[in-house]
Amino acid sequence: MKKQLLLIAFVIIATISYAQNAMYGVRAGINVSNLDFEPDATFDNQHRNGFAIGFFGEYDLSASIALAPELQFSAEGAKDRNLRVDYIQAPILLKFRIGDRLSLGAGPLVGVKIHEFEDGYRNFSFSGVGALEFMITDEFFIDARYHYGVTNILDDNPANLEAKNTNIQIGIGVKI
Repeated sequence: MKKQLLLIAFVIIATISYAQNAMYGVRAGINVSNLDFEPDATFDNQHRNGFAIGFFGEYDLSASIALAPELQFSAEGAKDRNLRVDYIQAPILLKFRIGDRLSLGAGPLVGVKIHEFEDGYRNFSFSGVGALEFMITDEFFIDARYHYGVTNILDDNPANLEAKNTNIQIGIGVKI
């Protein structure tokens, strides 16, 4: 596992070093998150409204493709106080530009738990991310993202439940 992470880090650093055009910026948004339980939850599982805020880099790999690593705080989980978990997350999006103003993105996201309202959650979460971004001006943008967890975030689990993060983000940002 350590070798794989080292290889990924090396590829990212080499790719960024090769990039001809770099932009940086900040992004903030609202979250509508929940936990996807298997088997289905037998209790009331309502979504949690939260927020996300962070910063990013965007490195052109070609005229139509960019790599965008980020670091953000994200309040996630479900509405019930016992099901809330806050993360520092690092999504890495591969963006494909469609015309001058629109881009689609996808990639992995790793989250490190920084706060939980109840014990029993794992320290790390892994998700896949899909994104749609629209440039309002050359600097300002709006975006929509969907995160779906690929790992069970429950640690101590006597009921044999599995819970995965799901999250819809609507954001605004500025590129410098």
